[in-house]
Amino acid sequence: MATRQPTKTTFEVSNVIQPIFTGGSVALENGARILASTLGEAAVLTELNTGRRLAEIEGDGEPISTLTITPSASHLVVCSRSLTMRIYALKLSPDSDSVEATLVRTSKPHATPVVVLAVDRTSTLLATGAADGAIKIWDIAGGYVTHTVSGPSVLVSALHFFEIAATAENAASERKPKKGPRKSHGDQSQLDGAGSKFRLAWGTQDGRVRIFDLHKRAAVPVYADPKRRKEAHESNVQSIDYSPEQHALLTGSRDKTMTLWLWRDNAWHGTPMLRHELVESVGFLNEGKWMYSAGSSGLLRIWDTTTHQEITAKQDSKSEAESILSVVSLPHQSLILCAQSDFTLALYRIPSPGDITSMGKLSMEPFRRISGTHDEILDLAFVLPDQSMMALATNSEDIRLVSVADTATQADGEQGGAYFGHDVALLKGHEDIVMSLDVDWSGHWVASGAKDNTARLWRVDPANNSYTCYAVFTGHLESVGAVALPKVVPSQDSDAFKNPLDHPPAFLISGSQDRFVQKRDIPRQSQKAKVSSSLKRLAHDKDINALDVSPSGRLFASASQDKTVKIWDVERLEVQGILRGHKRGVWTVRFAPLHTPAIHGEQGSVSGKGVILTGSGDKTIKLWNLSDYTCLRTFEGHSHNVLKVVWLHIPTDDAAAKKRIQFASAGADSLVKVWDANTGETECTLDNHEDRLWTLAVHPKTNTLASGGSDSKVTFWKDTTAETQAAATEAALKLVEQEQELENYIHAGAYRDAIVLALQLNHPGRLLNLFTNVVTNSTPEPGSLSGLKAVDDVLAGLSDEQIFLLLLRLRDWNTNARTAPVAQRILWALVKSYPADKFSNLSVKGARGQRSLREVLNALRVYTERHYKRMEELVDESYLVEYTLQEMDSLAPSAPEGVEEDGDAEDGDAVNPNLRVSSTLGLV
Repeated sequence: MATRQPTKTTFEVSNVIQPIFTGGSVALENGARILASTLGEAAVLTELNTGRRLAEIEGDGEPISTLTITPSASHLVVCSRSLTMRIYALKLSPDSDSVEATLVRTSKPHATPVVVLAVDRTSTLLATGAADGAIKIWDIAGGYVTHTVSGPSVLVSALHFFEIAATAENAASERKPKKGPRKSHGDQSQLDGAGSKFRLAWGTQDGRVRIFDLHKRAAVPVYADPKRRKEAHESNVQSIDYSPEQHALLTGSRDKTMTLWLWRDNAWHGTPMLRHELVESVGFLNEGKWMYSAGSSGLLRIWDTTTHQEITAKQDSKSEAESILSVVSLPHQSLILCAQSDFTLALYRIPSPGDITSMGKLSMEPFRRISGTHDEILDLAFVLPDQSMMALATNSEDIRLVSVADTATQADGEQGGAYFGHDVALLKGHEDIVMSLDVDWSGHWVASGAKDNTARLWRVDPANNSYTCYAVFTGHLESVGAVALPKVVPSQDSDAFKNPLDHPPAFLISGSQDRFVQKRDIPRQSQKAKVSSSLKRLAHDKDINALDVSPSGRLFASASQDKTVKIWDVERLEVQGILRGHKRGVWTVRFAPLHTPAIHGEQGSVSGKGVILTGSGDKTIKLWNLSDYTCLRTFEGHSHNVLKVVWLHIPTDDAAAKKRIQFASAGADSLVKVWDANTGETECTLDNHEDRLWTLAVHPKTNTLASGGSDSKVTFWKDTTAETQAAATEAALKLVEQEQELENYIHAGAYRDAIVLALQLNHPGRLLNLFTNVVTNSTPEPGSLSGLKAVDDVLAGLSDEQIFLLLLRLRDWNTNARTAPVAQRILWALVKSYPADKFSNLSVKGARGQRSLREVLNALRVYTERHYKRMEELVDESYLVEYTLQEMDSLAPSAPEGVEEDGDAEDGDAVNPNLRVSSTLGLV
């Protein structure tokens, strides 16, 4: 059939797990929906509930020093090391899938970088604190400075806007009887107007705390000892908060103290509390009755404001990587967000008094963690029977489990629900970077190898929220770079099939930089104690990069940096064959799955299950025959090392014979390629990464590819081959129908419909024939520009896109002398149908836009001038021909009598000039 289209393999990006935070400032708006975070030189806006990236604001070439978002989410303020401050107006799209960030103002607020920002609760005022100690207060909407605060030339490390009631300080002072009238700068009896409420508290690197009255434009120092003028702290003041209910201030410092300040006797009196850690953030909770602190210990602690006693349960300090650098608290949303040193964002729910246990303590554990960046992704694998989770080895000692389910399970607006890319759990146990992962047939058992010279087996049971280390395997002397588990599916009536969580894999194969391979028999009971190897062999001359167990579980392959791949017998750990042919180290190896049809190689066909794929640093992929260990085919196309290969899913039903046998590869050139194993050709190339790809995995049911590498992104590629084929078939059928419709219009003389359809189908040849028939019509309609009024109406009613397309055609026709008359006539009709500025203001789509329009119009002008010049030259030449003919007539002998001369006229000058010019043109 005419509608049958060749099958084309296509993949499209369906989801991307990408970094949102790489250290620096984070901020939340009051609705706890939009998270603003620093990503290198860019600022990222993320929807906290779903993990969707709403916007990415590019930087100015310098790292961001600080950023903040207003409580109403109306503006985003970004400051960078280039000394610039950029203010963006934010507008949420109607479908809530993106935020439109419009740059409204760029300024240079200080002579040194801005290191801290603060916005008041009304989203009206912005305070900037610089490294030289300067502080300015800005009107966000107006963009002008309202206050300039003078202070010591010491870095401003904390800023906080707050407002107090007009009589709050008096009321606090009157709690103690006064002996007489007293005048003080703190007396609030004379304050009036809204401006009298607003204060700005700031702290500096040398431990000073000051409070600025925006109404009086005066700053008041806060001393730990007012008599001796002892400063509030001895080191950086990192955080300040205010409680209007208690009329109290709270400051935290890196001198390992936090201080509670109460207003008494017209002055602030502080009570320092030792925390035995560098305090990075403090704040009030529960209407000022509680306080929280967070810092280098990585713990979020809550304290009673009255007794100054900790009311959180005893916790062990966390590692240095988990230390808390900053905290964002939204008490009205019952949410606390902590930013950790390892770029993880931990979310806590604010407890209520009813959560205090019988022991009088509170339990503070994060209900959700968000990985700001997964760093360099070294390996990944789909986990669980439904492949709804993914294990990531991310250049750290922990294995991250993230959700990759197709649908979110949380209700709109619910905090903590699962979504695509949601961090589910961490598998903790390795003491150094995890290098490789593998999963058994059930998806419940995960093997890992790490630089701590050990391999581990993990039991993943999300139904019971259980993620435990089942066994630890030792024996290698260097890093374990490869692990492999058998993937033999047990019979459906067996206990192992019905209850895989209680039946771990039979064995684990590990390979190391020490060049040994080891087979480990997995104990039937959990054994966290170290397990020695069962069999051990010196396998290669250099590092072992990859391992794979055959689908039958009887063989396994090891790939090494020594350029060879060895095939081993699992039972006796003896070499069955060696694959030689690569010119560089081999990075990846993969057995063909069961039920693979026969593959046609250069030496003939071979059973699909008897082949194996290898990828190497020589930029090639090789397909090998396991019967005689010869190379069947070499695949070339990558421009750098091939680091991973995987077979795509092949149906097991009757459709398998019709399905092409395909595999995918990932390389250091940041590309994923899909190949046809029979033809050796590249089916498609997938590009969405910016650095080398270390790993690639395929969903066993949907053929979805997941790629990860050094750019910290995990890209999910959906197989859209069926959709593309259906769309191509439908488009071909529609095209046939439209072409037949066009023929019908032409046959019926319906020029209006024919021209519109020819423009739509982009058929320049048929369009030229249509216009030629109209222009050369022997009986043109009177008053028509083109020769047919129906065509005039069509030309006068074209859209901008159709006009531009027609101009492109006229430009091409105008370059040819045979078709130029038709082009000139239609161009003249088109120009007469619109005002002069219509053509200069056409809305042209595409990257080049108006530039393309100018080029087209210029080409029309140039060739039109050339045609007119040619016509003028021909007219001039016609007079020469006329003169020559006249002279020839005078020399010719007279006609005999009785013979009438042809073409005689009373006056020779009365010859039709049109005939003369046309004859001249013919001669030329």
